[in-house]
Amino acid sequence: MKNYLEITDLKDMLNKTKNMYGDKLAYKIKLEEGKYKTFSHKEVRDMVDALGTALISLGLKGKRIAVIGENRYEWEIAYLSIVCGTGVVVPLDKALPENELESLVERSEIEAIFYTGKYSEVIRKIRDKNTNKLKYLIAMDKEDSHENTFLQSGLIEEGKKLLEKGNKEFVNAKINPNEMSIMLFTSGTTSKSKAVALSHKNICSNLMDIGDVLDVNSEDVLLSILPIHHVFECTVGFLFALYKGACTVFCDGIRHIIENLNETTETQKERFILYYGLNEFGPDVKNLNKIAKIYGCTASAVRGSVISVKNKLSKLNEEFKVIEQVVTECENN
Repeated sequence: MKNYLEITDLKDMLNKTKNMYGDKLAYKIKLEEGKYKTFSHKEVRDMVDALGTALISLGLKGKRIAVIGENRYEWEIAYLSIVCGTGVVVPLDKALPENELESLVERSEIEAIFYTGKYSEVIRKIRDKNTNKLKYLIAMDKEDSHENTFLQSGLIEEGKKLLEKGNKEFVNAKINPNEMSIMLFTSGTTSKSKAVALSHKNICSNLMDIGDVLDVNSEDVLLSILPIHHVFECTVGFLFALYKGACTVFCDGIRHIIENLNETTETQKERFILYYGLNEFGPDVKNLNKIAKIYGCTASAVRGSVISVKNKLSKLNEEFKVIEQVVTECENN
């Protein structure tokens, strides 16, 4: 018996989750102490449609568009607006030095890039070298006055106007689930970074397989911890949350995991944390509030770390009365 929602592509996923979980929270964004901004699943779909419409109006249909920055909802909206009807998304590692980023922008023939303020200077320098196809810069968080530079929120507003005028090019765009829609790059630890092509079919197959195993639902809250450009975080921490109608909260940083785990609001008294990718260097688990469920995937190159991680999960289970615990061991060859 199937225990998951069937989807053919990520656009199909957004259509179905909007209908199923429309008013449920998709994102909860921390503004300051005790204050949050929230977006529903319906609002997510509306932002994706508007941004995708604006991108096509810039002439980016079928083009390769990069995204670089910290874990945040704008990163995810940008990703979805690219793959659900505009072109090919290229997630970039924010930790790469300028020369490597420049190489990837050139090799992948990127024509536009979404970025956070921290990377504004380096992105402008790369574009100004004229050794690549990069034309449009799209700032996620603060306005930039340079030529062909836009603010993401501004493009969303422009897209809404175009939709009101009847522009349906993005909304009606057909998705070929077998075509390359995501271009990833390997870490390049042994040689030059290599491009890896993924399709909607690849990603959706993973989402359905995970959904058939993990008991996650629209009442759950997930904490996004790992770097979002990594395919694991992108699939499990980002797309899977939307697929299941859950809510995502973004971690303020590795040093703030415990603080973020303990934070509660008036609307969410009981926390669910998808605490994955644990290793022996994970944070201390003292003073955590009640956790409803924990799913952990253990993997490390350090000998004996699998046992260490299992012990850590067992400690959480004993101290915080975890309802369910699933540990998947990834053996190192």
